[in-house]
Amino acid sequence: MLQGTVRRLAALMLVTLALTGCAHSPTYDPSDPLERINRPIFTFNQKADQYVLRPVAVGYTKVLPATARKGVSNFFDNLFYPTTIINDLLQAKFKQTGKDTLRFILNTTIGLAGFIDVATGQGLPLNNEDLGQTFGRWGVGQGWYLMLPLLGPTTNRDLVGTVGDNWTEILQYTDNVTWPERIALKGVEVVDDRSKLLGPDNLINEQLDPYVFFRTAYLERRRALVYDGNPPAEDMDFDDEEEEDATAVPADEPAATVPTASPAPAP
Repeated sequence: MLQGTVRRLAALMLVTLALTGCAHSPTYDPSDPLERINRPIFTFNQKADQYVLRPVAVGYTKVLPATARKGVSNFFDNLFYPTTIINDLLQAKFKQTGKDTLRFILNTTIGLAGFIDVATGQGLPLNNEDLGQTFGRWGVGQGWYLMLPLLGPTTNRDLVGTVGDNWTEILQYTDNVTWPERIALKGVEVVDDRSKLLGPDNLINEQLDPYVFFRTAYLERRRALVYDGNPPAEDMDFDDEEEEDATAVPADEPAATVPTASPAPAP
């Protein structure tokens, strides 16, 4: 009797330890086989943001009024807009190519190098295209999810695209801009981009697993960009058919014998 009780207690302890281990183990998402490496890098990036980038971004918002920050954002949007135009063309979006080219010309000239966005008011909205999206449009898979030190999230496809997009930037072909000046411009751009994300900070901090939340948000956003906001429902029809087959009641079998689907486990 006593030995049986001891065995049951020992078994219960082993199960508890196993469940505890599972609770703290990687999520094993198929798109993230390097999660054991990505997680520590994510933690490092979060600390770097907490102690360096975020304080600088907060100071940036306090020093510059909203109107000035908007002008800075407009300038960077326009400065790197040729990348969007070239990828419009590579994606065979010829009508959008013409509109985006006109937008760039208007904002560069009338908009004073892009500080003033005059094109949006003329029916020429800001678009976002890059080589990673171009690869995705023509069927290239996203590959693995990657977390890069200081640079943040990407995928195999987007990383190659980022390297390629480097050659579509105007600064690559401007001799009057030195490397220190390019680095300074990039630094201001990073701080400006970070200042736009100060609001969602609390949302990320409230997540049970910020890493998974961040990964899901990034991958879903990139997928939406590839499909211009209308991503297809992957395997939806197939899944629906399987579900209907699993729950259908055969004509010669009573409904009571049909098993019900168990709820999906919480993440």
